Amino acid sequence: MSVSEILKEAEQKMKGAIDAMTHDFSSYRTGRASPAVLDRVHVLYYGNEVPMNQVANISVPEPRQLLIQPWEKSMTPVIEKAIMKSDLGINPVNDGTGIRLNFPQMTEDRRKDMVKQVHARTENGRVSIRNVRREAIDHLKALEKKKEITEDDVKGYETKIQKLTDQFIAQADDLGKKKEAELMQV
Repeated sequence: MSVSEILKEAEQKMKGAIDAMTHDFSSYRTGRASPAVLDRVHVLYYGNEVPMNQVANISVPEPRQLLIQPWEKSMTPVIEKAIMKSDLGINPVNDGTGIRLNFPQMTEDRRKDMVKQVHARTENGRVSIRNVRREAIDHLKALEKKKEITEDDVKGYETKIQKLTDQFIAQADDLGKKKEAELMQV
């Protein structure tokens, strides 16, 4: 593996860690309705477990409400059951044409719990990024042992990798702070 490949792979993996954090944060319930909350809810459809958005249209008619309109009427009770079994903590309301999910105002305790989860997820993201850095530096040292690059080259590339790491850790921290602010907003 060449040095440019090591650097490129490290950057891609660090970007992947940030993308995973963004995806996880989108599924955290903030008191506002977001279709991303249903990403983890799967429905049994013709013998297969499929994501909710593959069997229904999900819209946000009001800031604290989701409307799920199944493409097949027979899916309505199945979707309703799946929501009740999920960890959302919201009771679905079947209004005949679709299912409505009304999101209540979050309590202060629940907000604080969610902030703790955000902090934990942010730290996991930082750890992932630092692991990528360690892995890239190990690859560089292996190249040095094979006499493909010099010790000075390794130091220069380590500096580049560290700058990359600092950049992505700053992004992770920013994501965490934005999500925390969003959660604490009443």
